[in-house]
Amino acid sequence: MTVLKTSMRNFFAHKGRMALSAVAVMLSVAFVCGTLVFTDTMNTTFDKLFAATSSDVTVSSKDASDTGETTADNGKPPVMPATVVERVRGAEGVKSAEGTVFTTSVTVVDGDKDSLSPSSGAPTIVGSWNSNDARTMKITSGTAPKGPDQVMVDADTIDKHDLKLGDEIGVISAVGTHTAKISGIADFEVTNPGAAIFYLDTATAQRTLAGEPDVYTNVNVTAVSGVSDAQLKRNVLAATGGDYKVQTAQETADANQKDVEGFMNVMKYAMLGFAGIAFLVGIFLIINTFSMLVAQRTREIGLMRAIGSSRKQVNRSVLVEALLLGTFGSLLGVGAGVGLAIGLMKLMGSMGMELSTSDLTIVWTTPAVGLVLGVVVTVLAAYLPARRAGKVSPMAALRDAGAPADAKAGRVRAVLGTLLTAAGCYGLYLATAADKAKEGSLWLGLGIVLSLIGFVVIGPLLASGVVRVLGALILRMFGPVGRMAERNALRNPRRTGATGAALMIGLALVACLSVVGSSMVASATDQLDKTVGTDFIIQSDSGQLVTPEAVKAAKATPGLEHVTQYKIAEADYTTPDGKTLKDTDITAADPTYAEDLRTKTVAGNLADAYKPDSMSVHEKFAEAHDIELGSKIKVAFKDGATAELTVRAITSSDVVIDAGSKYISIATLAKYVPADKMPLDQLVFASAKDGQQDAAYKSLKAALHDYPQYTVRDQTDYKEALKDQIGQLLNMIYGLLALAIIVAILGVVNTLALSVVERTREIGLMRAIGLSRRQLRRMIRMESVVIALFGALLGLGLGMGWGATAQQLLELEGLKILEIPWVTIGGVFIGSAFVGLFAALIPAFRAGRMNVLNAIATE
Repeated sequence: MTVLKTSMRNFFAHKGRMALSAVAVMLSVAFVCGTLVFTDTMNTTFDKLFAATSSDVTVSSKDASDTGETTADNGKPPVMPATVVERVRGAEGVKSAEGTVFTTSVTVVDGDKDSLSPSSGAPTIVGSWNSNDARTMKITSGTAPKGPDQVMVDADTIDKHDLKLGDEIGVISAVGTHTAKISGIADFEVTNPGAAIFYLDTATAQRTLAGEPDVYTNVNVTAVSGVSDAQLKRNVLAATGGDYKVQTAQETADANQKDVEGFMNVMKYAMLGFAGIAFLVGIFLIINTFSMLVAQRTREIGLMRAIGSSRKQVNRSVLVEALLLGTFGSLLGVGAGVGLAIGLMKLMGSMGMELSTSDLTIVWTTPAVGLVLGVVVTVLAAYLPARRAGKVSPMAALRDAGAPADAKAGRVRAVLGTLLTAAGCYGLYLATAADKAKEGSLWLGLGIVLSLIGFVVIGPLLASGVVRVLGALILRMFGPVGRMAERNALRNPRRTGATGAALMIGLALVACLSVVGSSMVASATDQLDKTVGTDFIIQSDSGQLVTPEAVKAAKATPGLEHVTQYKIAEADYTTPDGKTLKDTDITAADPTYAEDLRTKTVAGNLADAYKPDSMSVHEKFAEAHDIELGSKIKVAFKDGATAELTVRAITSSDVVIDAGSKYISIATLAKYVPADKMPLDQLVFASAKDGQQDAAYKSLKAALHDYPQYTVRDQTDYKEALKDQIGQLLNMIYGLLALAIIVAILGVVNTLALSVVERTREIGLMRAIGLSRRQLRRMIRMESVVIALFGALLGLGLGMGWGATAQQLLELEGLKILEIPWVTIGGVFIGSAFVGLFAALIPAFRAGRMNVLNAIATE
């Protein structure tokens, strides 16, 4: 009980000094709890949606995916004849059966040809209005579609795009473009996570989406009372003869949930990973806080030891303080985490993914995980300072405050840090020397972990040298104030090292990702310059295939030298070694593709692969299956005949664009696949006549104006799009890393604040002999700046080393150029100085307000 009372007294006596540590714990726990609440809420939202929209049993084509989305190469949804509905209705236990048509492979535009698709990446769904949808959608204005000139739109899409009844929209599918006027507005009875939904009447949906009447993509089946979904499924399977895919409501919901599960897991674990980084940075803050508190209370602890407190009691007293800190910070963090989750939901809403707070899901494990994690991390971080406190001798009561340096511990730290750093560097070296990316990635991970730990351990030793250099370059120009700031930073290298290490972790990751991202852009750009000979690329950003009408419009464009079609078909291969490879892609293109993409060959001529009954394979495929020039491969095309093709070229596997492709001509594909089964083009390439690039670019855009689902890009546009994609990903990662950097800034603030308290008497004496308030504040700011720059130098240097190693490893995958983003690195380094200035504002202000006489009288 005495230990607890002492701990409580000390905790509340120094609560102000522990406040920033509590904030660090709170932020880290809030990020963990917020992530768990947010992802659980998203799961609840999707579960409710899928449960509400699934009929008791759903019948679909065997070619449809488990979620019912389009899988056909012709861009149309897989369909079933209308007769299947009557067969299903005849099954025992069926109350009702209704055929529907829908697809997600579609673009919808307004009257100005602007897309109405969600910006969040959620699907655009066009389908027939049916009784199953009527259960989850309520018509709030107008009427359901009743003819080819009518369409009903969901209320969220209406609001986002300022649409109204009577507005004309265009539905663009593989069949063509269908225009209709908005006849009704329907609102969701359940939360809509961002999808844009458009309803046509059944006959119009069949013609517009499938291109033929009397077909359905799905049959929604309802059971009579007392018949289970499982029994109904068995009855329907028996009635349809097993010719179609039959799923219960639970199976359909599970398939849909699995479809979003991958994205959800990536988001969840990525955010938890960044929360872990924030916890790691927070550990340094907590260690520093308790180390400084123990040092400041050395005489007090010595007196406790002198009057009978044992080492264990002193140790436990500090750990109980940490327990109180962890519990308090974690409780705040759990509450803040719920607020963060709501904030994330609002943010997703502004991006187009609507999440209702009525679905907010807080399971008991979330606060439990937050509390346990926060408390355990805090207590573990306080263990070393607590152990140091237990070693304080009773004789310390006779000395001035401050723990003596442990020379033996410094030597052990130097040896251990050097060994860990060397082991990490060796791991990075092995990563660069690896022959396979998978093997190298293991060495890379090990090298990063060991080098990071090594730098953390050896940080106090590096602080002495690095701070002196920074002081000579930056601080000494400020005269005596600068020299005092340098000496203050050098006074306790362990403290400076730990504070700088907290900032080092976040900046090392920023530098590493910047190098990798810049190298990816530079390598891809170099590959485009070296291998892509075409002037223009035509494709759909939403994944729609290119229709024959759009290809025809492109070919009619004046100023073009040639237009190249590019298709991907599926086939089963039987190779010379007797192996059969199922459902393998084969790329069919016009012969001009050999000019559009300058693919390197290791044997033969790629142009020969486009001759009749000829093909190419890549080098690794050839080695794996004993293939050489002249080898015969049996290719059984999906929905077509079997061909025996001769290998005329073997391409290099050391490429980024079209890596692993096997080429044939479109003419060869057309010989074995019927015209109505031919896949649509994935992409279309176009090259202008010499000197007519600019004019052809404008003409091509004008020619495809009536096909807004496709984007025309020249090579400059394509490079910019690639750069923007990588930049958006990096910005999102930097945003998540900002949490760790914020915690590191709190560490600098806390270190300076406690340092000011520790040096109260010293500050009073300096003020008494003439140091002005302005000079005092400048001294503290300069000390903060040099600590921040120390952490930045270590972090940026370490991160660039990691990034360069990662690029060497990615070179095995074709990313051959190392690009150091010096502007970004320089900006981060300069920004670190401002971070130091910002972190010192409050401690410097408090130091400047000290009463000189009271400060001198402080014990």
